Amino acid sequence: MADLSVKEGLDAMEVASYLRRHPDFLSEFPDLALALVLPREQGQAASLASYQLDVLRDKNRELNRRLHELIEIAHENQLLMVRVHTLTLALMRATSLPETLNAVVAALTEDFNTDLVRIVLFRADGDLPVAEWLLVEPDGPRAMPVFAEFLKRAEPLCGRLQQDKLDALFGARVGEVASAVLLPVDGVGMLAVGSQDANRFHPGMGTVFLKLIAEGVASAVARFAPKE
Repeated sequence: MADLSVKEGLDAMEVASYLRRHPDFLSEFPDLALALVLPREQGQAASLASYQLDVLRDKNRELNRRLHELIEIAHENQLLMVRVHTLTLALMRATSLPETLNAVVAALTEDFNTDLVRIVLFRADGDLPVAEWLLVEPDGPRAMPVFAEFLKRAEPLCGRLQQDKLDALFGARVGEVASAVLLPVDGVGMLAVGSQDANRFHPGMGTVFLKLIAEGVASAVARFAPKE
């Protein structure tokens, strides 16, 4: 039997705490259970069992909602992993630097549904194509001081980039970029993706797949020595 000792001047929190420690209290005083006014919509009272059932149903609905969210995230991650894997295979099959760079742009544009892609290459090469998406800076990072801090941190940058960075990357098409992601590509340069959707890229987004892409590009480009 529950300890029924009480003290004078009990407040609501103490009563609630006592009942939590003695969940069988109402079974010993069934008349009290009948007298309690339980919260219900539209001011209607109900039995304790009915109220508990409603609470459990609400919790069940919330758990189902969270489960569906997790399933959706897992499905999206699975699709992303397949796309990253497909890009990796394309990079492995490439037999030249231009073919490698074209594979990156094609994958990001078609498989990842991006609006604008920019590859910044910190090396010169006689076989490189002339393309809007390719920015060649043979002098490396010192030729683009606006990115000095970014390259030093060596972490992806997502969201709304500073205007000077946007201008350097997207030039005349900067007005089409509402959000962007910028990736450092070790030993190679940078990879930038711009979107017309302001919510497509944001600071809180996950960057695991972005880093995998950057690492794949770095390894693929490293296979080819510069050509004069």
